[in-house]
Amino acid sequence: MEILKPEDLKKRYDDPWIAPYKKVLTMVDNDTVEIVEYHSCISGSHWLVNQYKHSSPLIKKAYRDGNKHVFIGKIGKSPLDLKASYNAAGIEEIQVDGDEVKVTHAGLAGAGVGAAMCRGMGDGVKYIQLLKEGGGSKLGKAVVVTPKLEKVVIGIDDTDIKDKGATWTMAHNIGEELKEEGFEYLDHVICQLYPKNPHKTQNCVSIALTFAVKEEDKDRLINRIVELLKRDTLSNETSIAVKTGIEIPEKLREYAHKTKTGMMDVETSEKIADELGIDLIAVTGDHGKIGALAALGLYDDPDEAVKIYN
Repeated sequence: MEILKPEDLKKRYDDPWIAPYKKVLTMVDNDTVEIVEYHSCISGSHWLVNQYKHSSPLIKKAYRDGNKHVFIGKIGKSPLDLKASYNAAGIEEIQVDGDEVKVTHAGLAGAGVGAAMCRGMGDGVKYIQLLKEGGGSKLGKAVVVTPKLEKVVIGIDDTDIKDKGATWTMAHNIGEELKEEGFEYLDHVICQLYPKNPHKTQNCVSIALTFAVKEEDKDRLINRIVELLKRDTLSNETSIAVKTGIEIPEKLREYAHKTKTGMMDVETSEKIADELGIDLIAVTGDHGKIGALAALGLYDDPDEAVKIYN
């Protein structure tokens, strides 16, 4: 076994068959782990996602979103039965060791090159433990080690007024500003709310922003979002909802669907948030809590989040 940092790999390998990953991030929620990888080979990564999905018993969900691969799995070990073309690549072990997450990737031929050298060059990777180099017809295997991060999802609503503003753009611009400050801004999801709501400004949507952060940076992230919203919001009813973790409780999903199909009140939102340990923060007012909480219930399902039921 050889331990190599990204800069070591970049010095050693400049072959035309090495296509470095841009970034690898890993978030942990109890025994659930979410791996987010960025690679410039966009639609080509469908092959990889499909392989991981059916080859790795540890993987519960896998999908591609633009140049981003997402794998949601569980901590543990499950040896792979690799077979060229059919089961050519996957994850055989996920473990958390202190403030590090160690993920063992294995693959045949080009998939083995991706397992070790390509992933190992990505930002966010601390080092890899190179077990087998791979390439050609050989097996490649490596343990990719990244810092342990937390997933923080921020629901935002009520930032505009009848004749000015747009919540979705303001939220995204805040995410981009925070990215410039060093926070890992992962996603922006629009949640369609009840379109017949008499209090709406126009399209009636709320927003979920997703971040990957170290535990010690979570409060700083939340405080910055509040500061930026106070600076930019046009509304007296702006609120945010804050959820830490990967999994979404079923009660939160049910609340989100009810908010898409009918009227909801602040008191109910506060009660459900309290039961689920979700923080609701009135930035300039309380009414935005309703939609902000709803966005958290569907942040992982953008297709469902945008649907209209009335």
